[in-house]
Amino acid sequence: MANTTLTADIIAKEAVMILDNELVLAKKVFRGYESEFDKKVNGYEVGETISIRKPTDFTVRTNATMAVQDVVEGKTTITVDQRRGVDFEFTSQDLTLKIGDLSERVIKPAMVQLANSVDTFLAGMYASVPNWVGTPGQLINSFSDFYAGKERLMEYAVPTDSLASVLSPADEAAMLGSQTALYIQNAASGAYRNGSLGTIGGVDTSMSQNILTHTVGVATGTPLVNGGTQGVTYDAVKDTGTQSLVTKGWTNSTTGILKKGDVITIAGVYAVNPVTKAKLPFLKQFVVKADADSGASTGPATLTISPPIIASGAFQTVSAVPAADAPITVMGTGGASYRQNMMFHKNAFALVTVPLVSPPGAVDVARQSYKGINVRVIPVYDGVNDKSAWRLDILFGGRAIDPRLATRHSGNA
Repeated sequence: MANTTLTADIIAKEAVMILDNELVLAKKVFRGYESEFDKKVNGYEVGETISIRKPTDFTVRTNATMAVQDVVEGKTTITVDQRRGVDFEFTSQDLTLKIGDLSERVIKPAMVQLANSVDTFLAGMYASVPNWVGTPGQLINSFSDFYAGKERLMEYAVPTDSLASVLSPADEAAMLGSQTALYIQNAASGAYRNGSLGTIGGVDTSMSQNILTHTVGVATGTPLVNGGTQGVTYDAVKDTGTQSLVTKGWTNSTTGILKKGDVITIAGVYAVNPVTKAKLPFLKQFVVKADADSGASTGPATLTISPPIIASGAFQTVSAVPAADAPITVMGTGGASYRQNMMFHKNAFALVTVPLVSPPGAVDVARQSYKGINVRVIPVYDGVNDKSAWRLDILFGGRAIDPRLATRHSGNA
């Protein structure tokens, strides 16, 4: 059978299917916001944004007297501001190969790199997640270690459908080793013969080399809350989901006493069930949203934290506002690095991919969509050397929409 001269359209179709096949995290997060963007004929520009309403909440009255509550809705946004691309070169002879030959030699390696880039972007959303179960630095190497992640999500009333877990290679290996010793015909066979974790405890579990490593800030000193009454109202923070917390007692440092993504707890400040508002048996965890330095001998530092400290009402997050001089504990050891496994409901994170514009003046532009993934391919011909340079681009955006629905995950000693 004669070879077919490959066109931009054929290459785009092959590229987008390979890209989808190589994605891991991107398949486990919410993808429904693409429909919120207008269906433009010519595609999208970098920087286009949609607003997303946050769910409201209410308190329950306990008597027959009507008590009308205000409907307070916050909002967040997703901006399609992430450009990724891979560029390569074909000779005219290359373009007469079978698509299968070209796919293995060029397109698949390029798409593997592109998929890793998208998944790494999503893995970076750990820095918005305040929950962290286990002991940082310990591998997840038993069912009880693994299920602690789901237990934490259930304590926070997270729906148990559409739960996913993504583990680092080391944690996957540790879990596989724990399963091969079990006499459970199907589970042990999958672990031992195929190196597959599959579904564990109702959680769709995968491995990704793109799980990131977080390095804790210096975190030295004896940190304390600097002054009481540092709670806020939901109405004041409904769009940002953050607040400032004034602290003291850190060792003087201008090199990052805490880093974005660090997790802290405050003595006496416990988590609450988001539905019943009942006090839970563990301290509330807060994530630091921006690098923070301390200064002077008393080590003051103002932290930007999430979630905000709300001690009452429909949007209550904690059992009580922290007392003045309440001790602060940082998760992990200062300066140490830890892999950021995550377990989450798909609605915790969102990914949006949209078609790029077909640039004026560009010839033979191909744009293809497959399962919500959009790829654009443009050839640029060099007539002197009879070569074609090909650029392959994607445009996407993403955000941690509801970090309450996720937890970072380590094992236990």
